[in-house]
Amino acid sequence: MYVIMVYDVNVSRVTKVLKVGRKYLNWVQNSVLEGELTKSKMEKLKSELRRVINVKEDSVIFYVLRSTKYMTWEYLGKEKGREELII
Repeated sequence: MYVIMVYDVNVSRVTKVLKVGRKYLNWVQNSVLEGELTKSKMEKLKSELRRVINVKEDSVIFYVLRSTKYMTWEYLGKEKGREELII
């Protein structure tokens, strides 16, 4: 599955959430990561995030797509973080 993770967390936890997210996904720009995950990797990611965030004040959203077949990316301005995806 293809996952886009977006988060809005307290500034004291931003670095921790980013560090966990980058174990599984590619950083795209501030508070956004994306990439292919298996179901088990997705569950591991969510489990690790639950240990880092405060569920009463932080928010993490996952957009889950079956594939990228019909998905396109459009950018306005500078692309951030995409250099990791260059092969």
